[in-house]
Amino acid sequence: MTAFSHRRALFAALLLDVVFVILFAAIGRASHDEGVLGAYGSGLATTAWPFLVGLALGWVITRVWRHPAAPVRTGLGVWVTTVVVGMLLRATSDQGTAVAFIIVATITLFVFLVGWRALAHALRRRRRS
Repeated sequence: MTAFSHRRALFAALLLDVVFVILFAAIGRASHDEGVLGAYGSGLATTAWPFLVGLALGWVITRVWRHPAAPVRTGLGVWVTTVVVGMLLRATSDQGTAVAFIIVATITLFVFLVGWRALAHALRRRRRS
């Protein structure tokens, strides 16, 4: 992999991760009739920021830049960190952390953060064979 293609893959991974975390927050807000943007336009940011911080920390802990699309090596660590840090930050900022929400967030973020990596891995393997 050339340096350019690696940077491109890293940027794509960052973009996909951020978009999926924001999509998770938007779906959650919409499913609770809170409106995606909320009363003052900050609702989505309020819901997403704890998970985006968790995502950023997950990127550092797993060193995503080494293997951005690896479903196990990178995806699982990014997912766990995003969920755990996101929930801890939600709890400390007086946002909800009901058991049902934790379960839904864990499953949804697994599908989003590990899922695209697993799909990319499968497509890459298929293309090679």
